[in-house]
Amino acid sequence: MTAPSLDDQLQEMVAQATPAPGTPARDPVNPPMIRHWCDAIGDANPVYTDPAAAEASCFGGIVAPPTMLQAWSMLGLANRGPGSKTEPPRAGGGPTQLLNEAGYTSVVATDCEQEYLRYLRPGDLLTGETELESISGEKSTGLGDGYFLTTRTTYRDQEGEVVGIMRFRILWFKPRQKGG
Repeated sequence: MTAPSLDDQLQEMVAQATPAPGTPARDPVNPPMIRHWCDAIGDANPVYTDPAAAEASCFGGIVAPPTMLQAWSMLGLANRGPGSKTEPPRAGGGPTQLLNEAGYTSVVATDCEQEYLRYLRPGDLLTGETELESISGEKSTGLGDGYFLTTRTTYRDQEGEVVGIMRFRILWFKPRQKGG
């Protein structure tokens, strides 16, 4: 009997995928982080930063820009769990380890789709549950041959209400050789 192909192994991982338990964000949605985001992005919408304008709006108070959905639960560069100084980095494994071992050692983010179900308000504490949604067959790209991995993260507030969904796609590839 022959060993399963890389494609077969990857598709089996997709078939067996279940959502990883979510870890609450380090901080609840809060006005200072909203203000920093708006300053960095150049978004001057007063419902995000001006309490009086936000109170008079249809929202009745400050709301976060929808595009901040992922920001509340992102890991820092140390890739440690939220708030942890001693917790070891989150474990690798799964399809990324398999791809790495097969020579697909480079990675690039290719696209992100977000669906917003409601505006986030100060005090909301998000948890994101991520699962592997799909892996393409091997594709030839300008960067090299590789596989597109898509994860789906479902964001819930402190009451368990789904507030947003994000699909994030990355390409794991074998870099093209110079001159090849």
